[in-house]
Amino acid sequence: MSSSLAPAELSPAVASWRDQIERLSEHASPCRYLAPAKWAAIRSNAMAFCDQHGAEAHRLGWTAPQLFGVHADHGTLRVDYCGALMVGGTPARSVEAHRILFEQTAAYRDRQGQVWGVPVWEFARKAASR
Repeated sequence: MSSSLAPAELSPAVASWRDQIERLSEHASPCRYLAPAKWAAIRSNAMAFCDQHGAEAHRLGWTAPQLFGVHADHGTLRVDYCGALMVGGTPARSVEAHRILFEQTAAYRDRQGQVWGVPVWEFARKAASR
């Protein structure tokens, strides 16, 4: 398990992920059917993931869509397109090559036929420009 890193100590890719999430308001959900309170928890846990596990996730080849993805048109309503950190709203415990472990569940990135959405920050920009 990685120790928590200050944002300045994160690799450029992980720092970018964290920065993009941090720029999204904790009070306004970027996805129409995602309650603001649940979004606030997802956002907080995603930033903590970057700090605690981001370097390892990046080293293992996890991508922004696999972690932060949502459906390009329907956001989190289509969970089959969502990245590992955009569904449950609970803190990640650890990251492995093909899964992220949470308290009582795991998210896998190698499901056959999986199609990943766009990172939630891209979804939010697209929604804001409509």
